[in-house]
Amino acid sequence: MRAMRLDQSADVSTEPLVLAEVSAPEPGPGQVRVRVQVCGVCRTDLHVVEGDLPQAKRPIIPGHEVVGTVDRVGHGVRTVKEGDRVGIAWLQQTCGRCEFCVSQRENLCAQATFTGYHVDGGYAEYALVPAEFAYPIPPVFGDEEVAPLLCAGIIGYRSLRLSGVKPGQRLGLYGFGASAHIVIQVARHWGCTVYVCSLREEHRALARELGAAWVGSAAEAPPDRLHSAILFAPAGELVLPALRALDRGGTLALAGIHMTPIPSINYDQELFGERTIRSVTANTKQDGLDLLLEAAAIPIRAHTQRFPLEAANQALQALKIGTIKGAAVLTLK
Repeated sequence: MRAMRLDQSADVSTEPLVLAEVSAPEPGPGQVRVRVQVCGVCRTDLHVVEGDLPQAKRPIIPGHEVVGTVDRVGHGVRTVKEGDRVGIAWLQQTCGRCEFCVSQRENLCAQATFTGYHVDGGYAEYALVPAEFAYPIPPVFGDEEVAPLLCAGIIGYRSLRLSGVKPGQRLGLYGFGASAHIVIQVARHWGCTVYVCSLREEHRALARELGAAWVGSAAEAPPDRLHSAILFAPAGELVLPALRALDRGGTLALAGIHMTPIPSINYDQELFGERTIRSVTANTKQDGLDLLLEAAAIPIRAHTQRFPLEAANQALQALKIGTIKGAAVLTLK
């Protein structure tokens, strides 16, 4: 099969992903094989490629926003059958036994494995996933528009929940890429007033199009105090202005898997008044099921930019410099 393989982490400008012909994987017990139609391009993929995360498997095929059709099932699989359209997300498998797994917090499992990081992902014609972590795709979505929901959407949804925002309240979004452009649609559906701070004008334009009440530059102060905020940009220096924008009792959720260092916090100016900072770590399976259900009911419409599989390096370069309007997807059709 064709795959874009990472042998050694490097700056994405050097095009470290190489097109390779590799053996198609065979599903083991409890696994299914998915013939990939589309794979979203996520900022976490960029962190894997450039080595921002601790190195795991090498070589590795990145990609964890995978949409395709099951073409083979392993021994013992009863819940998924050949021909089913499914999605593969970041969380690939957990131990199922630790205190976090048994309390439905499997995103915190110390033995969790992740797609496109510990095991090969969707920048390829085929990918494997345990049947229990294969997400059924609602028929309302096409392949390309649902792909970003499988990480950008799921992690954004979890961030929205952990931010504590309630229907009708004021929500701030810092950074407006793939995840934020999905979150704003959920928040607006809840009746929230959304304030967006973003570096690039094309992202600010999309925020206005999707119903932001106010849009400003990356660190500009919103005109009203926020009940909650989510920081999507991997820029630690934005934590301080985001905290200052919160009303008393507000929560800032940090949505990234990686972030540059956070400057020293002034307790009186930025934290006092029972403001809270919460990190967001992966997602539970239930987060994914709930997001897909709500996304189909709204329905959420992801803005996507298409690249062929062979252009994965170029897609990641565009993601890094911020020129993707919405989300990038690799197509294998």
